[in-house]
Amino acid sequence: MAKPAPRTISVAHFASLTLVALLVLLALGAALTPLLAPAQDGTAARLMASRIAAAGIFAASYLALAIGRVPGLSIDRAGIALVGGCLMVASGALPLQDAYRAIDLDTITLLLGMMIVVANLRLSGFFALATFWVAQRAHRPLLLLGAIVAISGVFSAFLVNDAICLVLAPLVVDLTLALKRRPLPYLLAVAMASNVGSTATITGNPQNMLIGSFSHITYVSFSATLAPIAGIGLVLTLALIALLHREEFQGGAKLEARPPRLHANRGLMLRALIAVAAVIALFFAGQPPAKAAVIIGALLLLTRRVKSARVYAEIDWSLLLMFAGLFIIVAGAERQLLTPDIIARVARLHLSNIPVLSAITAALSNLVSNVPAVLVLRPFVGALPDQTTAWKVIAMASTLAGNFTVLGSIANLIVVEKAARRGVTISFWDYFRVGAPLTVLTIVVGAAWLAFG
Repeated sequence: MAKPAPRTISVAHFASLTLVALLVLLALGAALTPLLAPAQDGTAARLMASRIAAAGIFAASYLALAIGRVPGLSIDRAGIALVGGCLMVASGALPLQDAYRAIDLDTITLLLGMMIVVANLRLSGFFALATFWVAQRAHRPLLLLGAIVAISGVFSAFLVNDAICLVLAPLVVDLTLALKRRPLPYLLAVAMASNVGSTATITGNPQNMLIGSFSHITYVSFSATLAPIAGIGLVLTLALIALLHREEFQGGAKLEARPPRLHANRGLMLRALIAVAAVIALFFAGQPPAKAAVIIGALLLLTRRVKSARVYAEIDWSLLLMFAGLFIIVAGAERQLLTPDIIARVARLHLSNIPVLSAITAALSNLVSNVPAVLVLRPFVGALPDQTTAWKVIAMASTLAGNFTVLGSIANLIVVEKAARRGVTISFWDYFRVGAPLTVLTIVVGAAWLAFG
């Protein structure tokens, strides 16, 4: 019997694992410094060691989060954030009690509540029913594209864009293949419209939820300012996809959708729709979004139709874990590294200027992803004269920047992954050739609207 070939470690994996080991040693070294340093030098040595450890942990965590993995290890973004947060505590950069306080429970609670609501909608068969209902009435490819843009954008505004993409992407693949159309432009519409549409409200995406919690901007004020930008953005999304994939939409092809076999739980669907209406009404009535979402979500669990375990299986627990870890990482970095000199230097970038803040937010969002970008910018917003406008600019730019590349947002990656599982490939270039101009156009429109609107 032949012996299996020995496993080899590539240079990249070896370098990655070496850096991970050094980072752990750095954290342990910082934790042991107070015990090893002489008494008279203990305070200075501990401060220096904590700052070095915090800088190393922060930089390594954000680099790994931007890449989405650690070469040589089977760890995802949630695990990276958790390890980074734990190393901040282990190194002494952030005491454990301060780490607990750093976690923004309003954001976690709001996400959890909305995930429960969306889970009930999906399990009831609502999204499948809505998608195929539209398909039966969209008799031309361009009408179908417009319907998908509208569904993805509007649902994402209220029900979290990541969850909407998780549900719609496989449905759109199945629908377009059944209609003998190319799935690619319609899948691009799901991802890009979900990003654009989610700009409209605090509950549209995780970074907006963070901003709503930090800024205490009311749901009505946020939506009144940013919903028009989202509306214009959805029109631009439709126009650019139709233009750059015009071979799909030229001609007079007529679509004939055969009625599929749909399994809908009408009782559960009715309850879920009532819950959606109630939670949106509470948002606009001025109730704290986290409170409204989690109470309505909890009430939906009181049913005989669906076991609670099925709802829990729909919740993205790893996303909640990633948020908790990120809060701790950023809090540790703020505590150890954010000196008055650094704040003064950042102030010279003129963040109060809307185009400047839009550009910096968009660039940072594409470097480290939108949620980490918002957390990094948070300390500097407090020094600005108009914090409310600044937060709205950051919400707009960090969200619309997600369309720049396929790696720009979790929603994009969800669509790509779901499509790949059904044999449809979306390459980096497929996404970029539409996403890049769409990002530039929508951010320019958004910045102009916020500056002069």
